[in-house]
Amino acid sequence: MRFAVSPLWEVVTSFRRLLNDGAVSPVYRPWAAQVRPRLAAAGLDRGWLCELIPSSKYVPHFLNPAPAGPAPVLATELAELVAAPPETVRRNLDHLRYHQDSLGPRARALYADPAARLPRLAQEIEAYWKLALAPYWARIRTVLEADVFHRARQAAEQGAGQVINELHSAVRWDEDVLSLVRRTRPLTREMAGRGLLLVPSAFLGPGLLTRMTPPDPPQIAYPARGVGSLWASRPPTAKAEAVAAVLGRSRTLLLTELDAPASTTELARRTGLSAAGVSQNLTALRDAGLVSAHRAGRSVLYARTAVAETLLGADTR
Repeated sequence: MRFAVSPLWEVVTSFRRLLNDGAVSPVYRPWAAQVRPRLAAAGLDRGWLCELIPSSKYVPHFLNPAPAGPAPVLATELAELVAAPPETVRRNLDHLRYHQDSLGPRARALYADPAARLPRLAQEIEAYWKLALAPYWARIRTVLEADVFHRARQAAEQGAGQVINELHSAVRWDEDVLSLVRRTRPLTREMAGRGLLLVPSAFLGPGLLTRMTPPDPPQIAYPARGVGSLWASRPPTAKAEAVAAVLGRSRTLLLTELDAPASTTELARRTGLSAAGVSQNLTALRDAGLVSAHRAGRSVLYARTAVAETLLGADTR
């Protein structure tokens, strides 16, 4: 049994979350309110992902290749996606058609020529990532890695069976048998592939997603701990005063305002600093590794890095 933090799993689950919640549940509302206008402006609310990621039921397995390591980068996973065997893509699309009765025009084009269309899909996923996840990734990754650390310690202290039994109510481990609620088809060790891969997700909500594609190990994506406070606004901490003594009040103010990613113009409006001053300070903070920059259409969004989160003493448990 091993764990992996997977960018592609977060692409699938976050896009599905946007489709699934008409009004979006309160936990995800701050994130969705920022992301949806960007996706609409870029046309990503009506592209490849809309046809391949339904709001419920089956998601094509080729979208989530088994992560090779504990924390692959998006580019590595996209390379695996683009290299998916054509027969696998077509088999997955046949299954998608079975669940929703038909395929959209892009999905049909992908079925006809997977090798030619998969790079186009990868480009759209990368565009979605830049708009919807990259500006928030430092915070998301912190929560996912904290979940993995907690469960790895639990496995060391209480055994792998206890980890599985506390993972989700739909998963049970009893007398060397792994049981998944509502899975009607039996899966033997020989059929399942080697081992078990557990993938925490910040966007999954209360359910589970599974991927069973031998010879890859079975993957179970489950809701990570601490997601409930992930998108909540955090008040400035007492530590910010100490940080201001080192960085200066303007730069510390910008860091605290970056509780959610924002552009230079937005930060200038909210802080009262000049646009030129904001730009100069953001450049310094970026050079110091405290903020990251992500292009969203014509704007550039700035976000706090994990280093800045730690520096400000934000509670990411």
